[in-house]
Amino acid sequence: QVQLVESGGGLVQAGGSLRLSCAASGGTFGRNVVAWFRQAPGKERAFVAAISWGGGMTLYADSVKGRFTISRDNAKNTVYLQMNSLKPEDTAIYYCAAGLSDYSWSVPAVYDYWGQGTQVTVSS
Repeated sequence: QVQLVESGGGLVQAGGSLRLSCAASGGTFGRNVVAWFRQAPGKERAFVAAISWGGGMTLYADSVKGRFTISRDNAKNTVYLQMNSLKPEDTAIYYCAAGLSDYSWSVPAVYDYWGQGTQVTVSS
């Protein structure tokens, strides 16, 4: 059973940067697509970004395009989310997820494995 562990969250001022990591333990990511979602208080879980198992394909939510970059190092069983030019509206718990679907990467239901989340808070 693959377990996902997020790290790298914290408190940052608007305009700052953070890098989140998602590590797979108890196994590898294998050929899973890996994605980041976020959930702000009182809101539904929202798609942020996804990356194919080989890293050649990525998908971003419009709200983060040009500011966030997703990448993966399969040798380290780790996926990263580099977040630049952070805004207060980026404040949320960020979750990583893994699944084998070839489509609908922005839909939470296609992912089989989820981490516990890491808090990101952006102050104005």
